[in-house]
This record gives sequence, C-alpha cells and structure tokens, in this order.
Amino acid sequence: MRGLSVLDAARAASISPAYLSKLENDVVKKPSPHVLHQLSEALGVPYVELMRLSGYRLPDQPDQHVGQTVSAALFADLSDEEREELVEYLAWYRARRRARSRANSPLIELDPP
Repeated sequence: MRGLSVLDAARAASISPAYLSKLENDVVKKPSPHVLHQLSEALGVPYVELMRLSGYRLPDQPDQHVGQTVSAALFADLSDEEREELVEYLAWYRARRRARSRANSPLIELDPP
C-alpha cells in the first residue's frame, strides 16, 4: 500500500513477516489493538480506521459503512488527479465486466403465447 515490501512493512511495525502475511490474507481475523497501532504508525494509516476495519467498536464514533472506511484508509494520500484517474479506470472496468457478462449470458427463448 505504501510501496513497502512485506519484510520492510513488518520490520517497521515490529511484527514478523509471517504474521503480516496472515493479516493480509485474512487468516488472522481480529488482530490485537497493539498490533494495529504498530501497523498504523508504520503504514501511516489512521489507527481508528484499522480498529474499525478489524471489527472493533469504538466509543464516540458513528458507525460507518466498511467500504467507506476502507477507501478512506487506502486512498487518503491520493491527489485529486489520481482520484479522478481511479474513478475513470473503475468506470472502464465495470463497463468491460458488464459487456463480458452480457456476451456470456445465454439468450432466454420464450414460447409463443
């Protein structure tokens, strides 16, 4: 996410590369707040966002849709131009996916009345 290798990110967070890999692959479902704090500092992602993404309820924080917090954490440092390019790419990708879906779906023939 920040251009770090797994090894560099793990070192920066003072955790093992194997544990970081388990976190990335969703093998560890609920990492400890201590580990999340270390990752927050190492990756420059808000601690509150990592806590929320990991399923922890936070006092005095309104519930937000997980998708919103994911995008906020992942794309917080994008420029406006980068954000616009990502939106354009997403529109292209979705259109391509819809076209493929239409091309692969069988036609439904109805019996005449």
